[in-house]
Amino acid sequence: MPAAVAAAHIVPAATWLPRLRSRCFPRLAGHGRPDHVALTFDDGPDPATTPYFLDALDRLGVRATFFVLGESAARHPALTRALTARGHELGVHGWTHSRPWLPAPGRDLRETARAVRVVHDLTGRRPLWYRPPYGILTAGRWTAARRLGLRPVLWSAWGRDWTADATADTVRACVGADLRGGGTVLLHDTDHASAPGCWQAALGALPGLVAACRDAGWEVGTLAEHEVGRGTPRRHPDGHTAPAPGAPTPSACGAADTCP
Repeated sequence: MPAAVAAAHIVPAATWLPRLRSRCFPRLAGHGRPDHVALTFDDGPDPATTPYFLDALDRLGVRATFFVLGESAARHPALTRALTARGHELGVHGWTHSRPWLPAPGRDLRETARAVRVVHDLTGRRPLWYRPPYGILTAGRWTAARRLGLRPVLWSAWGRDWTADATADTVRACVGADLRGGGTVLLHDTDHASAPGCWQAALGALPGLVAACRDAGWEVGTLAEHEVGRGTPRRHPDGHTAPAPGAPTPSACGAADTCP
């Protein structure tokens, strides 16, 4: 019986595998309008770093989806309100940035519900999206999200911006390796669960990433604008997906690493 419970708990987390998720669960991978890219940030809000991203996004004329931690949103209410006041969308990233080693469906529901309440109370808007910490979507987390009316969504391209050796160039290269029209990009607006100072790599990569998307004819915006589930990544006539201009091969970007 314990083995069966453990299996039921962890088997859904296999959706973390990028190829499996993209092929079998396109909605979960964040596939949306082929002419659009959803830009998302995890782990904030953080008063030491998030305002830099807000200013950069204003300069670029881009609105994004921020997956916030409930405890951080509650600790920094003014910044949480500022995210929505400046046109961005909030999703739920859990209450704390914990790893789900053991089944705890009751805790998953309580903590996710608590994060939803905080976001709603602070902004007057009920969040629609849920992304679990580390992208590990266990049975308990999945059930909690669905019971609370949240739509789980992970990503189709990331920057590995949480590592100590990340730079603006490596972040752009790693995102570009997997970036397609209709994709969802994962970055971080804080080093809350990452190497100290690594947020600067994501911040520095933003102008180039947005420019690459626009050069490819893709709009950049929130998940709400992305129409998740509407389409699949744009493809060339020969059947291969079309990466952003100048993108390297995916193998250079550590696709098997776990994201904070």
